[in-house]
Amino acid sequence: MYQVIARKYRPQTFQDVVNQEHVKTTLENAIALNRIAHGYIFSGQRGTGKTTVARILARCLNCVEGPTAKPCGECASCREITAGGTVDVIEIDAASNRGINEMRELRENVRYQPARDRYKVFIVDEAHQITSEAFNALLKTIEEPPPWVVFVLCTTEAHKIPATIASRCQHFSFRSVDFEDLMARMAWICGQEGIEADPEALAVLAQAGEGSVRDALSALDQAIACCGAKLDAGEVRALLGAFSLESLERVAQALMESDSRRMLEVVDELERNGHNLQHFSRELARYFRNLLVARLAGAETRLIAASLAQRQRLAEIASKFSEEDLTRYLQLSLDVFRDLQYSLQPRFHLEIGLVRLVQAGRLLPIEQALAELGGGGGTPAVRPVKPAAPPPAASAPAAPKQEGRPEGPPNDARVALHRRLSELGLTHLADAVENSRIAVTGSDLRIATAKNYRIYFSDPAMAGAVLEVFGKPMRLNITVADGGDPGVALPPAVPREDQARERALANPEVQRFQEVFEGSTIYKVRNLKE
Repeated sequence: MYQVIARKYRPQTFQDVVNQEHVKTTLENAIALNRIAHGYIFSGQRGTGKTTVARILARCLNCVEGPTAKPCGECASCREITAGGTVDVIEIDAASNRGINEMRELRENVRYQPARDRYKVFIVDEAHQITSEAFNALLKTIEEPPPWVVFVLCTTEAHKIPATIASRCQHFSFRSVDFEDLMARMAWICGQEGIEADPEALAVLAQAGEGSVRDALSALDQAIACCGAKLDAGEVRALLGAFSLESLERVAQALMESDSRRMLEVVDELERNGHNLQHFSRELARYFRNLLVARLAGAETRLIAASLAQRQRLAEIASKFSEEDLTRYLQLSLDVFRDLQYSLQPRFHLEIGLVRLVQAGRLLPIEQALAELGGGGGTPAVRPVKPAAPPPAASAPAAPKQEGRPEGPPNDARVALHRRLSELGLTHLADAVENSRIAVTGSDLRIATAKNYRIYFSDPAMAGAVLEVFGKPMRLNITVADGGDPGVALPPAVPREDQARERALANPEVQRFQEVFEGSTIYKVRNLKE
């Protein structure tokens, strides 16, 4: 009768177990030193060898040559444990025997000595499914079992084991199997079975396992049934519903060319060929993750579960994107995958998600934008700031120059002074200047302001700013203006809309944008605080 590969090649000794060196070494030393615990917890993801190691431990303890770290495999105990027919090694499926009655029965069974072997070993699979009441019934037994009893609790969810149970056991955490080790194991099995498999086909199978040996071997069994004695990567990929790098590269190519139409064509082809769009979005997120890792760590990294040829191809493509772009693409693809979990229109969600990827690729990092504004190239450089252009004649008419009137355009002094105070961080003085009328006559700076602003102009920082702006010390002639004529010939108050326009035009960043985009016109300025 046919036996599946996962069972046929199940490890029978610690040396046969793939990976898990930390577990194997500790157990071998414990057996050699005769420091065998009465309770163990084996936790980790599915298919990493928890139950297999528990059976090997039982063989090591009950072998006629034992306790030994290398059971003979020939004695009656070794053969029966391998076949699963011994009365002294009891395997319990806690998924279906999880209640208090089953645990009471187990507790009664513990009292009796082994029928033949040295130890009575209880292997409890899916132990996290045991109820709280059942664990409580088992608590005293696990704490102080008879000297011939060993408990091994296997679970994929160690956090669900009560702390009172965990504290009475030694805990071993099983790790997911490395990609290279998994490929090597499958290559060895293919050699034993007379199967010809190229590295790319084995890489597809190893990726399907996602760190689980059992899952990968089940996929290998399925591939052999489909392809026969020679495994072809394309056929294996089609069998498992995996997507080739070429199909995912179409998305990368569309991003490089900023082609939204091609993205829609990709979705259409997936739909017509009956592919699962949710699965594609998951593989796309994995693809962008691998591109980001290849960009950061290079083609030789072990952080990417792929063959060497695939890693080199990923590194080649990743070099055409920046780290920021790949990070953004990965986040967006994860968002698409999340949305597709609950979408009633998966095609629409995938289409809009891929188009957003293209749009995200068109964005410039803020550093690059500022660098281009500052120096026109990759190295930021500060351009000289041009003086602010005077407002249009319609918004701020200038009075004709007469004897005794202020020198120069009246609003220029206020704009320049306001800009400098803002740059110095003197916001209280900047607000006072903004809400006042200012004129220059000789060495006098004549200010007409409201009563509540007058005290601000006594700040010593005002004199320093005036010196910087006008290049010479000036006398401040301050008049309180309560709506009437302050007694000096000053320009009319500027409307609030024009004040916002003046501040905007005086902003250095706005001036730089106007320099970069020559001929640009600002039609309207709106104060968002109002």
